Amino acid sequence: MQARDVMICSVISVGPDIPVQIAANAMVRNCVSALPVIDIYAKLVGIVSEGDLIRRVEIDTDRHPPGVGEAPMSSDSLAMDFVKSHARRVSDVMTREVVTAQPETPLREIANLMEKHNIKRVPIVQGEQLVGIVSRANLLQVLARANDNTEWVESDRALHQRFVESIRNQPWASRPFNVIVKDRRADLWGFVHSVDEKTAVRVAAEATPGIESVSDHLGIAPQGSET
Repeated sequence: MQARDVMICSVISVGPDIPVQIAANAMVRNCVSALPVIDIYAKLVGIVSEGDLIRRVEIDTDRHPPGVGEAPMSSDSLAMDFVKSHARRVSDVMTREVVTAQPETPLREIANLMEKHNIKRVPIVQGEQLVGIVSRANLLQVLARANDNTEWVESDRALHQRFVESIRNQPWASRPFNVIVKDRRADLWGFVHSVDEKTAVRVAAEATPGIESVSDHLGIAPQGSET
């Protein structure tokens, strides 16, 4: 299996000039722990995660300078901590050196990247443009359907792409839910806005030619409060 077979295509992303509070709000509302940062050409320029936003002066979690008897910090480290806790724009807190992969990257290599770099997700790029993202959860979703007596076949990949194309331009398909197709069965994972959207996703999968059965694991995302 390759990244293209399990990646989430409808990726929630933000621009580098977006305020950090809006980025935090987007994470809460969409039940994700990180957001790719893209420019106006959809080029991946960074990623902002929960870890980048937990030390904030607004919530009194910013680091304080070392006290008496504590190990001193360099001026550069102090400056970096100040930026992390006080910066207003995503571009000032995001990680710029992002580990990425391509759609045809085997899942084994994706897992290797996650383990080597101790990361939870790998953005998928085509050229320089962001086209999807694979998270640890997506790998677990594949594991949940794993069967030693069957193999992933090319027809399943075609069915996966057929479903993705069928909902790409649907205005209700706004959340980053995921579908995994194996043995002509579709498993739906992730979160959606409402019961109506949950039903629409299931119906779209059932209406995809070639998909013989659908297992709906979708949840309804809680309404996030303003952060």
